[in-house]
Amino acid sequence: MIRSRYELKYRITEAQAVMIAEHIRPYMRPDRHSATGEYSLVSLYLDSADLRLYRETRCQVKNRYKLRIRSYSSDPDAPCFFEIKRRINRVGVKSRARVPREAVVPLLADAIRPCRVSCREPDVLEQFLYYRQLLHAAPVVELRYLREAFESRFDDDVRVTFDRHLRCRVTHAPELGHNGCGWHQPPERGVVLEIKFTHGYPLWISRMLHAFGLRLASNSKYMRAIRHEMRFGGRAGLGGFHETLAPPS
Repeated sequence: MIRSRYELKYRITEAQAVMIAEHIRPYMRPDRHSATGEYSLVSLYLDSADLRLYRETRCQVKNRYKLRIRSYSSDPDAPCFFEIKRRINRVGVKSRARVPREAVVPLLADAIRPCRVSCREPDVLEQFLYYRQLLHAAPVVELRYLREAFESRFDDDVRVTFDRHLRCRVTHAPELGHNGCGWHQPPERGVVLEIKFTHGYPLWISRMLHAFGLRLASNSKYMRAIRHEMRFGGRAGLGGFHETLAPPS
């Protein structure tokens, strides 16, 4: 069975982020997996040669998805996560499979079958690889940013995160690196607030959204990165595409 999580995204200012972080402290605590509640993460996005998934996002196709592989550490023993990010109407839904880091390259090269990989979510991994083969998708761009994360103090799985300092770079390598050169900063500023849950979120979140006047917004980091790379030096690495791309057929 594929377990999915829902995500609501909002674009906010740094001042709003500070106030919201203080507002949620009675209900949320810093992520237990980080001493300070902050950590960096890297996501490797896959797309077709004609950037179909990017175009579907840009054209706001009602039901769409993205393919990415995420890493939370450069430690060779740390796992990576194969993720399918779906957009259903205005709600984001994420399914992911935890995979050993050493299996990433063989899986993307079709050098190993998914059933030979240690994975507790084989259905998600199989579906990710099916979509990849269907689109002939390959690595396109890598994103890196700093996340401040909070988890619920109560008996639910609600998470609230603040993402800052987005960086991106064009890459065709099936690997995830937290360091190195070639990183660029898209011109857009601000903080991306995400509220994540599996079944529903408590009433206090609805009240918070109303109190701060927050409205759902399109905050695709992948689209921001691709648009930036197209305009500022990465166009050759993206096959020469530009913003007059036709919508997907």
